[in-house]
Amino acid sequence: MKVVDTIGEALRSFTAERFDLEKWKNYMDIAMPGAKELCLSDMRECIAAGFSWEKDFLPVLNAVQREEEKRREAISSFHAVADGLDERIARRFGRTVDADAVLYLGLCNGAGWVTPVNGRTTVLLGIEKIIELGWQGRAEMTALLLHELGHVYQDEFGVLTRDLKTPSERFLWQLFTEGVAMVFEQETLGDPDCFHQYDGAWKSWCAGHLSQIAASFSDNLPDMTYENQRYFGDWVHYEEQGDVGYYLGARFVRFLMRDDDFDQLIRYDIDAVKDGFARFRRAIS
Repeated sequence: MKVVDTIGEALRSFTAERFDLEKWKNYMDIAMPGAKELCLSDMRECIAAGFSWEKDFLPVLNAVQREEEKRREAISSFHAVADGLDERIARRFGRTVDADAVLYLGLCNGAGWVTPVNGRTTVLLGIEKIIELGWQGRAEMTALLLHELGHVYQDEFGVLTRDLKTPSERFLWQLFTEGVAMVFEQETLGDPDCFHQYDGAWKSWCAGHLSQIAASFSDNLPDMTYENQRYFGDWVHYEEQGDVGYYLGARFVRFLMRDDDFDQLIRYDIDAVKDGFARFRRAIS
């Protein structure tokens, strides 16, 4: 795994502690050619969905310059964590992944994002979202990077992306792949109960409402869109709880592992996922 830190160049994206989009474009052209338009396109989709550049984006971006201690901690954690992950992954799975791990300044595109950049599988770690979410410590950085590498592992050794026919299939597939990434993270850490996003109270609530969450997710599938989904992302909530889709996905994948090992189930097609989710729902109802 190649490790790249671009934050030194990223700090040139500010003028008097205020984020400057044009300077950011220059930084991206130099530090990570090929990724600029990906970030801009994602940002435009978010704004079209109702988010505000001034209210939702700029405060998060400006904090990168202002929160110097958190920024330095995030950079230190990134280097400390990334350098040893190949060995940890190989100890659990017998092989590791081929990817670039890049710490960069995005446009609130996510704390972690797996995407091809110039033909290379790339894990983009957005320092602006890491600081906003308070994930700059080593434990959080470890879990975050492992989660994204879980997507890479499925892409390299299974099937991560499929040509799906309906939004319902696409969101069920997202539940499955996020569950795979969560379990990959947990297995590498040796802690099947690890959810780096939240504390014990969140886990207890999710465990006590698992059947309800699964039923709601299933009921919402026919009409689910990026704008109305309540399960994935720190900006949405299900009954005042965030990211319940990650809990549901992890429990779903662990259910599937009763019959198939991890390296088998990452090759599932959508029909196998549909069948598995139906069996999962019956088992927890």
